[in-house]
Amino acid sequence: MAAAPGAQATLLEPPGPAPSERVVAVDWSGRAETAGQRRHIWAAEVAAGTVVAVTGGRTRAGVVEHLVALACEHARLVVGLDFSFSFPHWWMAVRGWQDGPAAWSAAEREGEGWLDRCAPPFWGRPGRCAPPLDPHRPALRATEADVQATSGARPSSTFQIGGAGAVGTASVRGMPMLARLRAAGFRVWPFDAPGFPLVVEIYPRVLTGPVRKSDPVARRRLLARRFPDLDPALAQISGASEDAFDATVSALVMAAHAPELAALPHLTDRLSRAEGRVWRPSARA
Repeated sequence: MAAAPGAQATLLEPPGPAPSERVVAVDWSGRAETAGQRRHIWAAEVAAGTVVAVTGGRTRAGVVEHLVALACEHARLVVGLDFSFSFPHWWMAVRGWQDGPAAWSAAEREGEGWLDRCAPPFWGRPGRCAPPLDPHRPALRATEADVQATSGARPSSTFQIGGAGAVGTASVRGMPMLARLRAAGFRVWPFDAPGFPLVVEIYPRVLTGPVRKSDPVARRRLLARRFPDLDPALAQISGASEDAFDATVSALVMAAHAPELAALPHLTDRLSRAEGRVWRPSARA
């Protein structure tokens, strides 16, 4: 049974003896049309280790509003977003951007032009092939290059804005949303010192592990095997689409590593400030 656009399921938040991290993972979308955003953007919320909501139907702006509202309700909110928070350092230097937030401001002003023109270093539209490999101008950020392949999948370049696995469009349209969250008081790691509410960049394939995500049977089997306590209604919604599946598994893995997220280091090196970091658990839970 496929989840209809806007389908959602929620549970009552389990009681806890003390405040704990509220974890939200968002499976993002770079689609321009509102209907496409509502169909493909999914968010999963975990409290005290239990999934309490799996929701779709929001636009990018709607997700920001939802997260800001959650931050008002939960003192220790952690959010994972699955798009690139910055660009390779060499392009940052060419453009004169000192850090990720400077790139977000440029994306707000110029991002739609980058996507329309698809001029180098962007590529992926018909007739715009990937440029030749250049060790001095890598297509990947260092943090992406460090991610080991899972079932043959590795992060794509932020410059790729079309074709299979493209993440560039979602990233260019996501960066202005990071600026809005930051203005609302969120700490965006590693560009800000860690604190709550917190936003980190995630790569769901690392968190799901090997699975044929296009196969609904494989998705449901993984959910049943790794998360047998997941509420049946939420499991049905989570397994019905790749987007909801990525959001749910990512949120559960993040929640399992909540102590790590609460103790993230304050990174001040130039590369981290320019390119950002993909958050990965230090060990599988």
